[in-house]
Amino acid sequence: MRSPPALGPGARVALVAPSGPLRGPHELSASIAHATEMGWEAISGTHVLQRDGYLAGTDAERLADLNVAIRDDRIDGIWCVRGGYGAMRILDGIDYDAMRRHPKTLIGYSDITALHAAFSTRADVVTFHGPTARGALTEFSRNSLERATIARADSCGVAAEGRTVRRGVARGRLVGGNLALLAALAGTPFAPDYRDAILVLEDVGEPTYRIDRMLRQLVLSGKLAELAGIAFGQFTEGNDVEENDSRGLDDILRETAELLSVPAVAGVPLGHIDHQWTVPLGAPAELDADGCALRVLAH
Repeated sequence: MRSPPALGPGARVALVAPSGPLRGPHELSASIAHATEMGWEAISGTHVLQRDGYLAGTDAERLADLNVAIRDDRIDGIWCVRGGYGAMRILDGIDYDAMRRHPKTLIGYSDITALHAAFSTRADVVTFHGPTARGALTEFSRNSLERATIARADSCGVAAEGRTVRRGVARGRLVGGNLALLAALAGTPFAPDYRDAILVLEDVGEPTYRIDRMLRQLVLSGKLAELAGIAFGQFTEGNDVEENDSRGLDDILRETAELLSVPAVAGVPLGHIDHQWTVPLGAPAELDADGCALRVLAH
């Protein structure tokens, strides 16, 4: 899988909204400031401030901004300003050939998982599961983003709050992102290839039974049969604190790892949190479940 060129100082980075809308110009200003802080020149998409209900403009507008950025050889990277919902609606119209010819550094998470999966399947390029441009860019998150997109070094490491789910060590390509999106993509031509891969997963606002259901969907699809390992990130804002009939999340994660007979760790800094790793999806990595570590190899 091809890696795009590193984003050095002065790199031109397009700010696009392929999913949900920004709340206003102040969030675009924050996005521009974050790009500037990284040493990049921000190029705002024409329709980045549009809104069509829960979408950042019409499908045509969101797709146009993304394809303009992909096709423009002067653009080095694409930083999605937020997640939300909507990226799946434009997958059929993306210019994958242009992305294959001139790979760009695509950054984002949550709903952007749909783009990560599609670009891995259709363009065979490494993309970056990391902060959205409008979100908090803490020192922890910025350092990981810099290592991933600028230095091209290991952007992960030991998870300080990690928990061993199933012991063992695995090597493989990094794949994954948001669990709900991966479940939604199952059975479509845009689902990623999980063979010999280390799967990273996160989600927000999902109670344990729904996490259970989505994991079972992926398992029952048979597509995880040759998986190498799993790094579970953060599953936040899920169960109601008064809900007393929920099973423990770690029980569900452990059952999944046991069903697949793969090493697994939980609690890595990945997901809807301020302090998060940037994970180069498609790059080779090693998962040490005993040491609660995920190490990115050369990419």
